[in-house]
Amino acid sequence: MKKWLPLFAACLGTLMLLIDVTIVNVALPDIATDLHAGLAGLQWVVDGYALALAALLLVLGSLADRIGAKHTYLAGLVLFALASLGCGIADTATNLIAARVLQGIGGAAMFATTLSLLHATYLGRDRGTAFGIWGAVAGAAAGIGVVLGGVLTEALSWRWIFFVNLPIAVLAIVLTAFVFPASARHANRSVDIAGMLSFATAATGLTYGVIRGGEHGWTDGRTVIALVVGALAVAVFVAVESRSAAPMFPLTLLRNRNFGATLLGASGQTFAAFACTPLVSLWLQQQLRMSPLHAGLALLPMAVTAFVVAGAFGRLAHNAAPKWTIGAGLVVVGVGSGLLTVVDAGSSWVALVPGLVVIGAGIGINAPALVSVGMAAVPPHQGGTAAGAVNTARQLGLALGVAVLGTVFRGVADASHPMTLPHFVAGLDAAFAVAAAVGIVFGAIAFGLFHRRPQAESAKEEQQVVAA
Repeated sequence: MKKWLPLFAACLGTLMLLIDVTIVNVALPDIATDLHAGLAGLQWVVDGYALALAALLLVLGSLADRIGAKHTYLAGLVLFALASLGCGIADTATNLIAARVLQGIGGAAMFATTLSLLHATYLGRDRGTAFGIWGAVAGAAAGIGVVLGGVLTEALSWRWIFFVNLPIAVLAIVLTAFVFPASARHANRSVDIAGMLSFATAATGLTYGVIRGGEHGWTDGRTVIALVVGALAVAVFVAVESRSAAPMFPLTLLRNRNFGATLLGASGQTFAAFACTPLVSLWLQQQLRMSPLHAGLALLPMAVTAFVVAGAFGRLAHNAAPKWTIGAGLVVVGVGSGLLTVVDAGSSWVALVPGLVVIGAGIGINAPALVSVGMAAVPPHQGGTAAGAVNTARQLGLALGVAVLGTVFRGVADASHPMTLPHFVAGLDAAFAVAAAVGIVFGAIAFGLFHRRPQAESAKEEQQVVAA
């Protein structure tokens, strides 16, 4: 039993950071009432966390190589705990968003180092078992988050969705300090500060611009400035990474068609599957008057289906071509999002079930293959960078998805003040339609990229086979 304590410590941290992606969704109506937050503020409660994860995963992975994965993981746990306390005691929406950003930074440090710690701790069959259990915990986090968020919000208050992290974090910190061996350090490895800053600026500027544009209009001065700064930061990031001797993200990886398709599949999945969840939660609680717990349970079919499908077809999917697992799986997610557009002014939560089940099936097909296909598409020494890039793409897809779909919703639903149920549902259906389009289009493109490989790449593989 003692040998599995490191796995338990790693799973505790992973469960916390991934639960906190979804746990806030069912608490958003209560947060809005208590802190007098509008839709834009609620979007940032979700996006502040997702953006910090997306912007810093690769950077903190590089930093972990310099100071050691164990120290980085411990620092992430401590910061996550302190930030969770800050979230729980926040008295304004601004303070809550700031604390969520800090949570995301701590979560990024944990997410970037967990697999490295497990890889260094376990060997052979034990390593496979550890990775399998860790993957199951990560997969179950979304479902646990919506239900736990509902229970805590209804029984106590929304603040307890953050306070609950404190005892878990303390246990994880103590275990990590004693059960993981010291990690190797590579003090000579540089950290790509310029790449980190330009990427974070690009992601934040574009997301802020989309959210503000939806609220204040696209000619608003701050909107224009944010979008221009975001676009310029993208150009700077490309220039920096193409010239850096030790880039945070080697742009040459994008020449690999399979890797590019994997990044497309990762970002498209979270956009199409999860970015509508905050809006759905608002509909269930504000319009249908459901309790937080019942709203969480109403969203559970997606997570349960994903878990069952991934478990049932995981071994078969391992041998399937990525065009079917990632490309076609994402199309299934898009179709499920399209089914959600059946919601109308007379619908109950039951109208969500068919769409959520289909989305869950697509996730169960798609998600298990993303990291493994991405890592297999690049040379072994870049496997860690590939895994970090795939997880970054997931979080970036969620952050931009929440911003875009919130803007679409507001543009359609804000036709009346106060907003009526028919207008709310019209905005919700418009957001579902955009999510469906992203899933289907991104999935079709990924399918095509996986289906047709460049002739040069095929010839290179043939040469390698002949040489072997």
